[in-house]
Amino acid sequence: MDWTLEVVILPVSDLESAVEFYRDKVGFELDHRTTNDQMDVAQLTPRGSGCSIVVGTLPAQQEMAPGSMRGLQLVVADAAAARDELVGRGVECSEVTVFDERDGGTFFGFADPDGNTWAVQQLKVRGDKPLIPLEHRGRFGAS
Repeated sequence: MDWTLEVVILPVSDLESAVEFYRDKVGFELDHRTTNDQMDVAQLTPRGSGCSIVVGTLPAQQEMAPGSMRGLQLVVADAAAARDELVGRGVECSEVTVFDERDGGTFFGFADPDGNTWAVQQLKVRGDKPLIPLEHRGRFGAS
């Protein structure tokens, strides 16, 4: 039986600001927005990912302090290009650092407006071998 990680609950203080940041600045796809008597949430997914974030007012989110998530990790084929893209959209990023010359040893980071932090790892192999092949993309943010 496969067990897949598909959603990470991310605590934020303001849903609208979080959607704007992750959609407009970081480039995640807004999969859906659900507002009803029980919740007000948005699900966003990085392009090419099978895992999404959910921001809003789910009970589990109310138990976490906004900005308390540390070290969530994204993977890209080219860290310098990814950093340039984010900086161009107004995201403050750390410098690209090479901890190990082997593939997987290059990183940079950024934080959302609440202080949740992200590490971005370079795996050049993702350029040739994405986790979700192009022909299987299309559901939610896997496009």
